[in-house]
Amino acid sequence: MNGADIIALALKGAGCRTAYGIPGGEVLALVEALEGAGISFVLAKHENAAGFMAEGEWHAMANEAGAAAAPGILVATIGPGMANAVNVVANAMQDRVPLIFLTGCVDGAEAVRYTHQVFDHQAVLRPIVKASLRAEPGAISGMMEKALILAMEGQPGPVHIDVPISIAEGETREAPEGFPRLQTLSETAAGGRALEAARARLRSATRPVMIAGVDALNEGAAQEVEAFCRRFCVPLITTYKAKGIVDEDDPICLGGAGLSPRADGILMPLIEAADLVLLAGYDPIEMRVGWRDRWAAEKAVEITSVLRTHGMHRSETTLIGGIAPTLVALGQDIEPRATWADGEPASAREALSRAFAPEPDGWGPATVFHVLRDVMPRTTVATADSGAHRILLSQIWRCAMPRALLQSSGLCTMACALPLGAGHKRARPDAPVIVFVGDAGLEMGLGELATVRDLKLPLIVVVLVDASLALIELKQRSSQRPNAGVDFGETDFPAVAAAFGGAGVWVEDAATLRREAQAALGRDSCTLLACRIGRRAYDGKI
Repeated sequence: MNGADIIALALKGAGCRTAYGIPGGEVLALVEALEGAGISFVLAKHENAAGFMAEGEWHAMANEAGAAAAPGILVATIGPGMANAVNVVANAMQDRVPLIFLTGCVDGAEAVRYTHQVFDHQAVLRPIVKASLRAEPGAISGMMEKALILAMEGQPGPVHIDVPISIAEGETREAPEGFPRLQTLSETAAGGRALEAARARLRSATRPVMIAGVDALNEGAAQEVEAFCRRFCVPLITTYKAKGIVDEDDPICLGGAGLSPRADGILMPLIEAADLVLLAGYDPIEMRVGWRDRWAAEKAVEITSVLRTHGMHRSETTLIGGIAPTLVALGQDIEPRATWADGEPASAREALSRAFAPEPDGWGPATVFHVLRDVMPRTTVATADSGAHRILLSQIWRCAMPRALLQSSGLCTMACALPLGAGHKRARPDAPVIVFVGDAGLEMGLGELATVRDLKLPLIVVVLVDASLALIELKQRSSQRPNAGVDFGETDFPAVAAAFGGAGVWVEDAATLRREAQAALGRDSCTLLACRIGRRAYDGKI
């Protein structure tokens, strides 16, 4: 048994099923060991995409296993392989995604005089990971135990493991150890004087509102959030990541928030009118600067498993504990009362529906999203790339379950949607998956259509074609700057889809979109719907 075998068996023991990446000479032993341990290795076209595929699989597994889902695995070789993955590793840190990032490296003694492709991986990665570890002889099992615990504890995130060639390939007498199943804060309720103060606030509140975030999602607190909001008649706002933590067709839900000034104009007055703002695992890393200090500290009660140091808001009462058990403890023995006597939450919900309605002339990005939400099954998992379309989609696309709209929210990185969808579809072939991407984002990661082909994944890819970096162009124009670096030519995406073994079609009206989307649901290969929407199609809509 070699060091790579110890690493692979530890990951298998933790429940990992798949590793994504691009092999190189320095990680061949790791790839062999992963496959030998029963962890499939999936080849991507770029390390950045491979990391998003690993995240997509993790979301699929988390919907089944909850907070106990094993971390994703990303594998990259020395030098350029590691450097290519920096973006997706930073994304995992900001989006709270557990990820084990395995890289190969030359041995320390060799690096003294050998410089080809050699630089300090750990120095590059330390600012964007929970930990960067280096495999050492005789301590591989202990290192893996530490890596897995760190990736999963508190707010989950990426852990980097640099594996020298001699460690990966060299024989070892170490025995693999099982992954420890430890009790975490998410299983422990807050208590003491802070809880009593929060209970007093709840008893007297007549206009409460809850904002739930990614930590509530990752701690598997959906059932408790719904039960609390329903029992105490508390309207629910979520971050984009937490969309679907309660079925968004439910009248208590006011949808996702964070990036749309148009939505903020409706939701902020409700928050300002509230006499109790309950923050349930709310992580403002998803929110734009307009959400800074939007409520008075004295009316906020925050429930969190980790100490908040962000400075985006303040809370007079903070309950440190698991979201689910603390919500149960907070509501214990308190009699519900009528709230929002003037029906403001219902009015806000209706206003949001009007604000993000389909275009009156019958075509545009809002119409695209409404038509597809109507056509696609309620169990559909959607992914969204970064850009103007993501902001509009996140206000329109109603999620019936958690993790039904996957996106890069903390880092807002482009070219994530296609690999997120591919990873999810590979892990759960039964779940319909639709990918929403702008034309620039698709061109940035076009090679992964080949990965989708090779994996035989029947994804539906919807590309919004306006031949522009629409969100940046809008910001450029609104700040009265000249047009520069945001426009480009139109690509024949249906032809590209055919070249990659899929089906593709131009779409320019709602009837065609409905027909082609229904046809795509019956295919066993990838379908690309190229929706030509025209430039400046998002003006006044987000």
